[in-house]
Amino acid sequence: MIIRRVESKRYLGPRIAATLIDYGIYFILFFLYVYTFGQKTDEGGYEINGVLALPIPIFWFLYFVVLESVNQATPGHDICKLIVVQTSGERITFSNALKRRIIDIIDIFFYGIPAIICICNTPKYQRLGDLFADTLVIKKSDIVETEVVF
Repeated sequence: MIIRRVESKRYLGPRIAATLIDYGIYFILFFLYVYTFGQKTDEGGYEINGVLALPIPIFWFLYFVVLESVNQATPGHDICKLIVVQTSGERITFSNALKRRIIDIIDIFFYGIPAIICICNTPKYQRLGDLFADTLVIKKSDIVETEVVF
């Protein structure tokens, strides 16, 4: 029998970098899409209406929720060598990834301040999304497996 124990650490810098990378990629693609398929407004900006607006939330869902549930990490987390696991050390499920990412709205609206406060003040260094989804952001080396023989 294998017992898995997770020794989580703060990783504040790499977590901020991963978030900036991920949302940087997302917003660059968002703006390119709006510029390419949008209609010019009277104020000089671009807007998308109707069915053409659907790919924006679909891409967010695929990039953040699906990639994270399949790969245990988004590209930003991969670059920073971070993974997302359940607090037990097991792989995250689709439900865990969805719960984590729904709370991104709060973190991004307030410039990441709630996430930083939570990471610095919770025993397992979890942000709001991690607390809600019962997940941790760690490095693979933080999972300690011990084989127990009876």
